[in-house]
Amino acid sequence: MRVRSSVFASFCLIFEVLGIALFLRGFFPVPIKSSFSSKNSLLDLPAEPGTGNSANASTAPQPLFKRVVIMLIDALREDFLFGPNGHTYMPYTRHVVERGSSHSFVAKARPPTVTMPRIKALTTGTIPGFIDVVMNLNSPALTEDNLIWQAKTAGRRLIFYGDDTWVRLFPKHFLEHDGTSSFFVSDYTEVDNNVTRHLDVTLKRDDWDMLILHYLGLDHIGHTSGPHSSLIQPKLLEMDDILKKIHASLISKEEEGSLPYLLVLCADHGMSDTGSHGGSSEPEVNTPLVLISPAFRRKVGMEKPSVVEQVDLPSSLALGLGLAVPQNSVGHLLLPLLEELPLRQQLRYLQLNTHQLSTLLRDSTTDYQREAGYEQARVAQKAHSSWLRLQQEGSTPEVLSSQGGKAVQLYQQALASLSSALSRQLGRYDLYSMLVGMALVFQSVLLLLLALPEALGGSGEVEVPVSAALLAPPCYLLSLLLCSAHVLICTSAQASCYSCSLPWGLVFPALAFSSALLCILLSMATRRLPLGAKPPGKSPVRGVWSVSELEALLLLGTAGHTLSLAASSFVEEEHQTWYFLLSTLCLALFQDVCRTYFREPRGPVDPLLPCSEEPLAPSPADSLGGKGAGAERWLALATPVVTLACCRLLRSLNQTGVQWAHLPDLGHWLNSSEHKTALSLLAAFSLSLIYFLVQRRCSWVSRVALTLGLLGVFSYRAAVGNVLFPWQHAGRNMSKGTVEARFVYVFVLGILFSGSRDLLRSQVVSADARLKSRGLWELYSGVVLLVSLLLRPHNLPVLACCLLVQTLMARFIWSPLHYRPAHTSVMHYWFGQAFFYFQGNSNNIASVDISVGFVGLESYVEAPAIFLTALTTYAGPLLWACHLLYYLSTHSHRSSVGLGHGCYCLAVLRSVPVATYVVLVTVLRYHLFIWSVFSPKLLYEALHTVITAGLCLLFTTMEQRHPSRA
Repeated sequence: MRVRSSVFASFCLIFEVLGIALFLRGFFPVPIKSSFSSKNSLLDLPAEPGTGNSANASTAPQPLFKRVVIMLIDALREDFLFGPNGHTYMPYTRHVVERGSSHSFVAKARPPTVTMPRIKALTTGTIPGFIDVVMNLNSPALTEDNLIWQAKTAGRRLIFYGDDTWVRLFPKHFLEHDGTSSFFVSDYTEVDNNVTRHLDVTLKRDDWDMLILHYLGLDHIGHTSGPHSSLIQPKLLEMDDILKKIHASLISKEEEGSLPYLLVLCADHGMSDTGSHGGSSEPEVNTPLVLISPAFRRKVGMEKPSVVEQVDLPSSLALGLGLAVPQNSVGHLLLPLLEELPLRQQLRYLQLNTHQLSTLLRDSTTDYQREAGYEQARVAQKAHSSWLRLQQEGSTPEVLSSQGGKAVQLYQQALASLSSALSRQLGRYDLYSMLVGMALVFQSVLLLLLALPEALGGSGEVEVPVSAALLAPPCYLLSLLLCSAHVLICTSAQASCYSCSLPWGLVFPALAFSSALLCILLSMATRRLPLGAKPPGKSPVRGVWSVSELEALLLLGTAGHTLSLAASSFVEEEHQTWYFLLSTLCLALFQDVCRTYFREPRGPVDPLLPCSEEPLAPSPADSLGGKGAGAERWLALATPVVTLACCRLLRSLNQTGVQWAHLPDLGHWLNSSEHKTALSLLAAFSLSLIYFLVQRRCSWVSRVALTLGLLGVFSYRAAVGNVLFPWQHAGRNMSKGTVEARFVYVFVLGILFSGSRDLLRSQVVSADARLKSRGLWELYSGVVLLVSLLLRPHNLPVLACCLLVQTLMARFIWSPLHYRPAHTSVMHYWFGQAFFYFQGNSNNIASVDISVGFVGLESYVEAPAIFLTALTTYAGPLLWACHLLYYLSTHSHRSSVGLGHGCYCLAVLRSVPVATYVVLVTVLRYHLFIWSVFSPKLLYEALHTVITAGLCLLFTTMEQRHPSRA
């Protein structure tokens, strides 16, 4: 059966997306949990060691605190409080840290440093995985054992104000609550006022035991302006005043003889040097943790805060409130909380925490006895038992103090070892689902590679041996073998697998389809590979290695980039690879132009890349007598140089990656308040250049809409305070720019409607190539206008340079030099990848700018926010893929074949890196560094593959409806 190459590529991509989805389902692990579904209870506490099961020995220790106030400031970095600017940012809090009754820590948050996983860590003591980044958008109710559930079950009265993520995680747990959306990052004033307005009344009341406040304003300022914004200090001073008010109220209500209060200042995560979060850099993971209570010894000076894990807080608060430690908590007790307690109470608290961690280790691992912490816990309990016996025998205080100190140290060592052992086990991987997904991905990649010569041939079709493969007996045997293996694995597996939980009616057809696909793959491989003797009279393929320098560069560059993904440092600094390849490509194009226009033409060369069998069009030098067209050849010669200059300029605009992301760049300089005039001039020039490059092929209606839309873009940026009109002053009031952004959206929709109308007319009414070309270009123009609205003003030169390079390359390089669709597609892919990093993106979740998801919105709406954020993140690759669609539809000599070639090349270029990542992640799944390097990159590649599959389907539609040419 013969199918078009674009249809075949689209099928392989869709099949690959299914494989990636199954792989990701198995890769993102289930967090470490006890094998028992019940929650911990105070009734199940162990007795003190060596005392038997008497009632007094098994009772829970008394709570240390009567009331607890948790003030969580979203994105509060530890240097905002403990750094040199702490006295300026938060003077009262810094004074309490230095001179008050408090304990200070630097609490390390594990990546991913986004809000919902961190709230789970602060309440359950577990270490969430990267799958919680996706769940962060719509948090389900938390069902596992947690501090909030324990407090409510024990009869504590809880009140919450702030981020509504808490309300979604803990429904019906709070006596009173008022939630605010955490995703509308343009608001950094009302979102905090909505919390503070309740304080005066709530602090005077006596009907609560735990008050939780989650302030979002600082995080929103970071997303919109960065950590060095002028808005940071006023916001931190506001937070300092609020903590002062709370502290004063708690002191005034302190009663003689009652239990003391506890005021906790903490953060869910920090903030990167660009203002975002999600990754594993030091500013993102280091957060302040301050515990304030009259039960603590008063400080006499600033002490260096000790470093603890964020998951240590839930177990410490639980024991301090007289609650059971959450069952799956991997944290250990903060010992400074116990420093003023009698030694027996200290040992009892440490024993309870050690018992909880030992039980979790025993329930979650089979070889728990080999862990050093488990044996250390037994030794510590023996020392504890010996101390209790000495106390009962009436030993001297010196002996009791010495033996008790040794027992405390043994417990500390055991807790540290147990917590470390549990933290290393991020979860249980569903290896079976990972292997099945990896097999599907590799089947897709091998199908694409085996059909590559035929798909990029002159006919643009692929011969798929469906009948021969399906009717062969090995196909049925393979189906039976796969079904038997599935049944064997699912019936013998100790851990549950997602694939085994699917209904049999869905699994067996899927296995039959997979075996049929494998038979087709083997049939194609048998036909493609040179097995057996060659027919007589057939000579070897001539000149298979005689390739041009450009072809060698495209092949070796793409293969080299794929191989570089095996090193984490190359993944972290992947932009450097694309910058190098793009610079080398410009030099190769310069050499090609020189050879074509200024030197004698060479003899024919057999290409290594498969191509159309049609005769090549004459070169410009041949058609013009070897001299070119005057200025035309000089413009062609200048195009690679201009492209190289643009790329070098854009590299200086945004520092990205990991190693050098903190260094100052041109973007930081432009965004500073002192250089707002320069940013305004640059934005105005970029928007003017965008209009000049886009309007040439638009209808007059779309030109008017484009003009007004770009004016609206500048007006929006002026409204939000990024740029200035000549008649404005810098100290004016700012707004959210909602009206201006919606004004632009209207013209975006108008241009898209005009382009869609022309495109439909060319497909349905008359096969008019010019009308189709204009319709495609107007659709492209609408996307450009939308991207110009969403990009930050300092990134508008990236969009302008993107359009300039596309125009110059299409006008003076690709079309005159008659590059084949395969060559053009690879070059478009390279440029798209490079412009992804020119925007300031990286393989780090922290570089995702979520503030663009709320342009023109009054409140958080999930679907538009996700769409706008994804569109802005992948603006570079998307614009270059759309330009490839337009170029192949209008410039290729045989456009339908060219579209098929372009789709096929994009599919191959996407599939090979994804297959490489799948293998690397499977091999390195137990190494911790992949969670901060390979996991975000795998998510990026998966989403990029989905976008490519959608574009390939669009290529297929355009190819099937392409008007014939004379």
